[in-house]
Order: sequence, then C-alpha cells, then structure tokens
Amino acid sequence: MGWLDPVFVGLSVIGYAGLIWIALAAPVARLARRQVAFSVVLTAACVWTADLFTLALKAATGRPRPFETIPHPEPLIRATVGQSMPSGHAATSFAGAVILAFLLPRGAPIFFLLATAIAFSRVYVGVHYLSDIAVGALIGAAVGGAFIAGLRLLPPTEAGRRRSEGVPPEG
Repeated sequence: MGWLDPVFVGLSVIGYAGLIWIALAAPVARLARRQVAFSVVLTAACVWTADLFTLALKAATGRPRPFETIPHPEPLIRATVGQSMPSGHAATSFAGAVILAFLLPRGAPIFFLLATAIAFSRVYVGVHYLSDIAVGALIGAAVGGAFIAGLRLLPPTEAGRRRSEGVPPEG
C-alpha cells in the first residue's frame, strides 16, 4: 500500500453523492453572508442534477470500469455505481465547486482544487479512466453554469435590490 493510498481513498469516499459539497454549502453561505437554507438547497439541486446526468450517460455508454478490463493492479475501491463513463464524482465535484465559487468567489481556488483532487482520486483508486473524469468535470461545470445562468434570469427580490434601485428613503 502506497503512502498516498489513504489520502486518495479518503478523497474518493468524501465525494460520494456530492455530499461534501452540500455539507460545505452552509459554512460557505455564512462566510459569504448569504441565506444558508437557499445556498444548501441550491448546491444540493445542482450537485444531484449533475449526478443524474452522469447516471443516464453511464447507462447509455456502457463503458466498463478499468478493473473490469485491466487485470492488474487491483482497485483500492470497488464500491461503484454503474459504468465508468462519465465520472459521477467528477461531475458532482465540479458542479459543487462552480456553485460554491458563485456563492463565495474568493474561495474558488480551494473549491476547484478540492474538486480536482476528488476527481483524480477516482483514477488513483482504479475505478475510472482519466477521460471519464474529464467528461464528468465538463458535465459538472456545465450544470453549475446552467444553474448560475438560471439564477441570473430570476427577477431580484426586494431584499436583494441595491438601495439605488429601490424607493428613495423618506425624509
């Protein structure tokens, strides 16, 4: 067992179902002074939408996992869902990173570093090819971008308007 094995197994485990991104949404919302409940729901919806896309594409592509086609070495993790292409971990991680970066732009480097580490962990532990995580990352980033675009189309709420856009103060 290599000294990095526990690191990448841990990264892979925290990436399941995108739960790490949903868990990070509350503290990120607090740091960004945004509504916590909305931020958590937004992150969950985005992450799980990306996951659903990957599950549908896995069924359509039918690509076997590396440990099913390459006899050696043994993967560090075998707990996987569906086929190999695209990586759900990469999709949920990049969707989560995009949304959290939208909520707290100064955190973007950390969010994308974590997303990259989680995605790469899937190659390291032997359950994905590099192309699987690349496609998953693109899907996740696209889903995150679509959610942000959708948010920008919504009309601003009274509480969200700048003072210059509202009714002038009395007196």
